[in-house]
Amino acid sequence: MSPIGRGKTPAFRRQLEQILCRLWGMSDYRHGSHTTFSIHLHIVWITKYRHKVLRGEVAERVRAIVREECQKARVDILKGHISSDHVHVMVAIPPHVTISRLIQRMKGKSSYRLLAEFPHLRKRFWGRHVWARGYFCRSSGNVTDEVIKAYIAQQSHDSDDVFRIEGEASPSGDTPLGDSSGEEPPPRL
Repeated sequence: MSPIGRGKTPAFRRQLEQILCRLWGMSDYRHGSHTTFSIHLHIVWITKYRHKVLRGEVAERVRAIVREECQKARVDILKGHISSDHVHVMVAIPPHVTISRLIQRMKGKSSYRLLAEFPHLRKRFWGRHVWARGYFCRSSGNVTDEVIKAYIAQQSHDSDDVFRIEGEASPSGDTPLGDSSGEEPPPRL
């Protein structure tokens, strides 16, 4: 087969596309069978009545559930933070994933599992709703990814650099945020 004929195969085109993307500094792009995309979103949702219940095992469980649901939908978590009353997540989604369905899955599954696993939450959230209605979502087109990542990183300092929980001690031995360290609390959305 001639080199021209080989150039027409999808596998060769994908290889060529990947090489060109690396050369042109487009490594942040993801690829589907017929698409090249980079869709980054900053998503925030809060607990019902802003109850401060996302601490310790509950926060760790929320983080695990969000990671699991994102993995099922082939969504990459770029950065995340769990405060005592809200969750920040910066994600990269493929084009076939709708924002509302992704958030519905993250909030719905986490609410169901948290209420099943933690009896003290069933008393606090007696209406079977851990999360308040709605969410905040913004693409990172107008604000760069670095600004959003820096904002999320400023929320606190703890052990998991990608998806953090407020109050979790860092491996370097720093005091967890929320202690009486004299720091001002992070601004509310």
